[in-house]
Amino acid sequence: MIEKLIAWSIRRRELVALGAIFVLVAGVFLLRTMPVDAIPDLSDTQVIVYTDWPGQAPQVVEDQVTYPLLTTFLAVPKVKVVRGQSMFSSSFVYVIFQDRTDLYWARSRVLEYLNAIQSRLPAGAKTRMGPDATGVGWVYQYALEGPGYSPDRLRSIQDFQVRYALQSVPGVAEVASLGGFVRQYQVLLDPARLLAYGATARELISAVRGANQDVGARTVEVAGSDYAIRGLGYFRGVEDIEKVAVGVGKDGRPVRVGDVARVTMGPDLRLGIAERNGRGEAVGGVVVMRYGENALRVIDGVKQRIAEIAPALPAGVRIVPTYDRSDLIHGSIKTLWRTLLEESVIVALVCAVFLLHARSALAAIATLPLGILVSLAVTRSLGINGNIMSLGGIAIAIGAMIDAAIV
Repeated sequence: MIEKLIAWSIRRRELVALGAIFVLVAGVFLLRTMPVDAIPDLSDTQVIVYTDWPGQAPQVVEDQVTYPLLTTFLAVPKVKVVRGQSMFSSSFVYVIFQDRTDLYWARSRVLEYLNAIQSRLPAGAKTRMGPDATGVGWVYQYALEGPGYSPDRLRSIQDFQVRYALQSVPGVAEVASLGGFVRQYQVLLDPARLLAYGATARELISAVRGANQDVGARTVEVAGSDYAIRGLGYFRGVEDIEKVAVGVGKDGRPVRVGDVARVTMGPDLRLGIAERNGRGEAVGGVVVMRYGENALRVIDGVKQRIAEIAPALPAGVRIVPTYDRSDLIHGSIKTLWRTLLEESVIVALVCAVFLLHARSALAAIATLPLGILVSLAVTRSLGINGNIMSLGGIAIAIGAMIDAAIV
């Protein structure tokens, strides 16, 4: 078989040369479009389901949320393992699928079962799926610095300006906020005043929840023009909440929130802090890359977007990178390409010296770039990006490639 293949190649040398040129061009094109990363993505196909249930103890979350979700997701097709973790006010369920399961197919099936169980969960529990990312999706991290800005102010800048801008970068699955305080309106009840005015905490909560909304109505025609009528009710400050009517007192006058409680702007409860270089609290974010994306391209897009939004930030606030995987990617890939080049040169010299025949040596040496490009093309077609392991395997196989060419 090999003899016939060699004989056919000699008789059809023009066709073989044309095929080699085609492989060379196609390999260069695939090489330019191949996603590159420092480390291979060996993580399982996994879907994370997160549930937020404020104010509930871990045991209650376990019984009412985590356990029902676990038993439901066990029936999802191609599921290998389902794990759950219950914490104060929150629950995490990890649905791990069999190897080679498409991530987006897995997410659609989990969403299908999640919709089916939604009615069995407690009313206050809010469930959502995690981002379409993997365990190696953490590609960039940054911190916000601003002299004179409080942690809650920096967190607001991160949540309402920086995060939304970076989430629009192609290839970004999520931008998670770290550190600082989440600002919120807090209504601190006074039990003595509630009792004196004859109001209850349930009535106050219902009144505040019902008042924070706009109300739409019909249109009114005036001088040939239609005007939309609506009632403005969204809270714009502490004073708006204080003026909400809770009920009617014994003397017939309305009882307002400010009469029975103190309304302030304060921080939400948090379970941890973020610190940078031992200099105290820090506020920042983590950029998580979407599954199957090019890490270098995503990081470059994030850096470009940060440069675009920097002038729009409040005076004195700047974004400082704290982790950038592109440095590791460039360093590792550069080292591997240099190793590949050095090995190819050494193997070519050894081949030329020992064969002592220019045409034979040239034929054997020509298989090196073609073999490398074919290997990269196969790797790309299998969905494997260029990383330390894939390129390192090609470097190790150079000796075997030249041996086959000589034989």
